[in-house]
Order: sequence, then structure tokens, then C-alpha cells
Amino acid sequence: MWLAAADMGDLELLQTIWEWAKKNLTREEISNKLLFATNYEEMTAWHVAAKWGNLQVLKKMWEWAEKNLTTEEINNNLLLAIDKKGRTAWHVAAKDGELEVG
Repeated sequence: MWLAAADMGDLELLQTIWEWAKKNLTREEISNKLLFATNYEEMTAWHVAAKWGNLQVLKKMWEWAEKNLTTEEINNNLLLAIDKKGRTAWHVAAKDGELEVG
């Protein structure tokens, strides 16, 4: 559900899931089941939001990551996480991204 919400760019649904998770999951479960969870292509929600150029979702995920993860976790498991093709979110954004650079 988390990855689907990121894929759809549904910030409201992501927020609802996040609030539920904070009340019902441990920090480790939130990290593994939400922030670091991957789809069939081994893409995280961070990858998916970058692919679609969804800045609102990326900003919100960044806020959540800063509040809940260590710098090492952010670097290794979010910013530098690789998908099945060996791409980081940066690679995905550069190749597939929908964001216009002006």
C-alpha cells in the first residue's frame, strides 16, 4: 500500500499510513516496512517518487526520514539504495523522471 501510494503520488494516503504506522509499529518496522520496502523491481518508495518527479512526496519522505533514521540509514538505505537494475533513485530520476528542469 505504501509503495502504491508513492507510485500514485497520493500524499494524503501516505500521511494516513504514516500516522497509523507511528501508532502501531516499532521504529525498525517503520523503516523496513515503509521507508526501505521495495517492489518487484526492488525500487523503494523513494525510487518511485523520483521516477515520477513527485517533489511533494519526496519532500515529505525526506522529513520522515530525517526524524526517524540515522544519517547512515538515510545514506545507505534511502539515497544510495539500488533497484534490481543497480540504479539509485538519482539514476531513475535522471533516466525516467517526469520533472522538468528549467
